Order: sequence, then structure tokens, then C-alpha cells
Amino acid sequence: MGADSGRFRGTESRISQWLRRRPKPQPEADDAARLALLLAVAEAGMPISPAAHPSGYRCSCERVGCPTPARHPVSFAWQTQSTTDRDQIERWAEGQPLANFITATGMVHDVLDVPLPAGLAALERLIEAGVDVGPVAQSGDDRILFFTATRGTPEDEDEWWPCELDCHPETMDEHPGLRWHCRGSHVLLPPARLPGELDVHWIRGPENPLPDPLNLLETLTDACARYADSAAASDLDHDAVGWPLSR
Repeated sequence: MGADSGRFRGTESRISQWLRRRPKPQPEADDAARLALLLAVAEAGMPISPAAHPSGYRCSCERVGCPTPARHPVSFAWQTQSTTDRDQIERWAEGQPLANFITATGMVHDVLDVPLPAGLAALERLIEAGVDVGPVAQSGDDRILFFTATRGTPEDEDEWWPCELDCHPETMDEHPGLRWHCRGSHVLLPPARLPGELDVHWIRGPENPLPDPLNLLETLTDACARYADSAAASDLDHDAVGWPLSR
């Protein structure tokens, strides 16, 4: 499997070592810094809307057994509500100081979502190869999010790739562990808080231009395959949900 396989058996890359040394975020993000990060996403053209937040170890929606605590939008109309309007984002941030925020994918950008070990290995390989990676975030302690340009646009409806194509178990055999968030999906944005003192934070910020997803796909799928091969097959949940559930 090559030298990369050792990374999944305990050998850390330079990037994962750097992440371990990263100072632990404060429980409450500074309001000005939080707003600046949200506006930076909007300035990059990625629409956002408010999401739930942790309430102890539960979700602020107070739904019993919430399947995606602190990761889902607060409105059923999140796709039409999502915006890049600065004034609206400022009102949301001021009026909902604890809220997380999601970004709706498939309009301007997609997100390639991979397991943390595979994502860190792929990121190092891509940077060493001189590939323009674009924004990258770490979500909790298990996923890496690669933000890319979208495959379709509202003016080219025939080119839309519905996100449900990426959730069925049979597609996981071809792209083990990879989830492609596109039309009809969303991901949680930094800075976000998750239950259990976890967070979502940028590794590479939204100021980096969005790359073509096909420029990253081969390296990401290869890293995911190596990760899957290094883990016991019984430990991989191929029936896992491919994107955050709508409420």
C-alpha cells in the first residue's frame, strides 16, 4: 500500500502533529471574531443560515433523540433563508449569540467530507504536490471538510448532482468513507461548538479560492481507501447517513 499506509496505524503526519499542538478553543468564541469568520464565508460567496447549538450534552432544539445535535438548521426553510447579505448575518449573530451556522451547498460550493485520518493524509499529499486545495475545516474529532466549487449552477439545472446519490450504501464501495455534499445538503461552519467540548474550526480559511472538486477527488478517494483498508471492515459503518439530516 505504500508509505502512506503507516499514517493510519499510528504514524502522525506533520499536519496532524500541528493540529494536536493547536490551542484548545475557548468555550465561547469572541463575538467579534465569530462575526468576522462568518462574514468571511459570506464574502467568499457561500450562503449561510443559523443552526442549533449545544445545550449541555444535548441539542438546543430540545428534540428527544435529536439525530444531529447542534449540527442542523433552526429553520425548515434553510435553503431559501441562506444568504450572503452582511446586514442579515450581523442581525443573526447579534440576536442568536449561541447559534452555530450552516452553509448550504450546491449553489456556489460543494464539500467533500472524509474521515479525519484520511483527510489529514490527503491534505498533506495535496499540499506537497502543489495542488490548490482551497478552504479546509475540521469537524469534531472525526471528519475533515474540503470546500470546493460546485458541479452545477442554478443556470445549468441539468448539471445538478442531487446529494442523495452519495448517501446510498452501494456508493460507499467506490468512495469508502467519502460524502459529497452538494445540492440539498449543508455542513456546519467554523466557528461552531459541538456537544462534548468539540468544535468545528478552519485549517485553511475561506479566503482560499474554491478549487475544482475533481482536482481533489482522486487523492481523497485513495486516502479513504487506504484508511478503510487499515481499519477492520466490521468497524466501518457503510449505512451511516451521508449528510446532516433535515429536521
